[in-house]
Amino acid sequence: MIAQHPLDSRRAAYAWPLVLCLVGVDYFSTLAYLPSIAVQAAGPLAPVAAGVVVLVTFLLALPVYWYVVGRAPDGRGATGLLEQLIAGWRGKLVVLTMLGFAAADFVITRSLSLADATIHLLHNPHGRKWLERLPDNFLPDAGALWPPFESLLQSLAQPQVFVTLALSIISFGLWYVLRRGFTRRIMLATTLAVGCYLLLSGIVIGCALADLSKNPAVLTSWWDEITPAATAAEPTTADSHWWAWLAACLWSFPQMALGLSGFEMIMTVAPRVRGRSADQHEGRVRNTRKLMLAAAAIMAVYMVGAVSVTTLLIPRAELLPGGEAEHRALSYLAHGSSLSDATNQEITSSALGEHFGDLFDLSTILILGLAGASVTIGLQNLLPHYLNRLGMEISWAGRVSVILHVLNAVVLIVTIAFHASPTSQQWAYATSVLVLLAGAALAAAIDLSRLPTLGLKKFVLVPLACGAGGFFLTMTGLTVLINHSGLIIALAFVVAILASSIVSRWIRSTELRFQGFEFADEHTRTRWKELRSSGPKILVPHRPGLLTLAQRNEHLQRDYLLDPATPVIFVEAFVGDPSNFYQQPLMRIEMDGELEVIRLSRCVSVSHVLAAICLELCRDGGTPPQIVFGWSTEPPLAANLNFLLLGEGNIPWMVKELVRKAMPDPVRQPRVVIG
Repeated sequence: MIAQHPLDSRRAAYAWPLVLCLVGVDYFSTLAYLPSIAVQAAGPLAPVAAGVVVLVTFLLALPVYWYVVGRAPDGRGATGLLEQLIAGWRGKLVVLTMLGFAAADFVITRSLSLADATIHLLHNPHGRKWLERLPDNFLPDAGALWPPFESLLQSLAQPQVFVTLALSIISFGLWYVLRRGFTRRIMLATTLAVGCYLLLSGIVIGCALADLSKNPAVLTSWWDEITPAATAAEPTTADSHWWAWLAACLWSFPQMALGLSGFEMIMTVAPRVRGRSADQHEGRVRNTRKLMLAAAAIMAVYMVGAVSVTTLLIPRAELLPGGEAEHRALSYLAHGSSLSDATNQEITSSALGEHFGDLFDLSTILILGLAGASVTIGLQNLLPHYLNRLGMEISWAGRVSVILHVLNAVVLIVTIAFHASPTSQQWAYATSVLVLLAGAALAAAIDLSRLPTLGLKKFVLVPLACGAGGFFLTMTGLTVLINHSGLIIALAFVVAILASSIVSRWIRSTELRFQGFEFADEHTRTRWKELRSSGPKILVPHRPGLLTLAQRNEHLQRDYLLDPATPVIFVEAFVGDPSNFYQQPLMRIEMDGELEVIRLSRCVSVSHVLAAICLELCRDGGTPPQIVFGWSTEPPLAANLNFLLLGEGNIPWMVKELVRKAMPDPVRQPRVVIG
């Protein structure tokens, strides 16, 4: 019997505040670069845009995932729920798409976070001194090398790219620790890292707010900037301001969507959340919802605070590309750098100073280096499970961490391709985040629509989930329209997984892929034990609808000259979901008049289940059975394609090959007769 590699339900569980910090290394680390991105996207309206993100979080994302975690608390989240709701190859393609964007999310989270850690490192005074010691040119004279290779070396020689790659390689050591499991020490370490970062960020934001309280004119000048005075030719109203603000915020939402990146990560770590011993399932769901609410509330406060002080205090030029505060706005404030309002009037700074700034940079670099941890958990659990169901044997890959090595290599490639630029990668990150949010809304909407009764829950949540799905899909389309890099990366993963799956299924087509039978009732279980221990028997596959069992039996006696003393048992196999690879059919043994028939449902492949019956009947010393087929008029090519995609076709040959491969001893092999 072949194991299916299900998600491990015996993993250690922890109190939800500890798991919150595990999620926080991904979710809260976006505060390092999100404020400057917000200003670049929305300009002076960045605080309003941050408020819109908070509203979307609490009105759309949080209710959707609040429902999803109750339906799928096993770590598979919306992807697992979609797999249950959409059957067949269509469901597999939806799951593959979600996995592709989840893998893209993992890669971009790692690459962008490490690129931003490099920015913090190189803009630190100590990093600047290190840069000054570097030679101006590492490369030989122009033209001495092959042009593409020379271009690659020039890219690698850039300090931003070189240091990011170095941090990536150093961080690989962390994943060797994480792949062994999240111990309590690791959970405490992430708690310490997140706690220090939030504390230091809170101090920076608090001091910046103190600076604002000393300079009330800053708020006045900012308000005048976002609400231009009316003229006689173009009078303005409060309504026109609101509509202009809303349009600007929606246009900038794709870039601001990074502030929503934590919810799918929370789904992946849900099995790590400890519930009460008396009600583990309900307790885990309840505590995971507490975790979601706490994470959203913390992120809302910090994001609005960070974006507001960044917009109001840091000179706009410093936040634009090439500025000192680009992708490090809080670090800029932590070092006590020069401040000014929209009218470029100098503002007295609390001047936290270089020593505090060094400490803040160290904390930021640490949490950015840890970013990707919860996504790693998700991929370690999700990829083996789904790849296995698609027919890819990944037990060896799990042992040697091949999947993790491949993703690490992709991180390096993406870093070089994007020149380690957070600005270039933010679009790919936003695309993956929005698609995962849209997938969760789709899963919730489909599941809610199938509720048997029309209650208040269904009446309220179905329109909400549909509205959330439509909004996130619209924002995804806008993001892809602006920059399609995220779509390309995700589709590359999808195509690679799908192609590998097809090749693997073809290569493994003669593998039994059988996990045992489930029995419909106790009579079937008892009768099956009797058949396994009885003497010779003849199995006859029968397809209902062509002939009755009585007619089929008459043809057998007439055409095959069977021994009347040898019992004939008919087998009817009904295909369930042929897109699955492993199967555990449901068996029911019944009498149809005087004829005995084994009926099997939920089959993935007819030939595999027939071979499994033959092999199971001759195990433990049982007499090998004989199975009798009629000739098929199906063309060979159509038979092979039907077998690969639909689980039917080419049955006699495939049964013979499966039996031969699973039972090498010719004496013990069941006899396959075609006539």
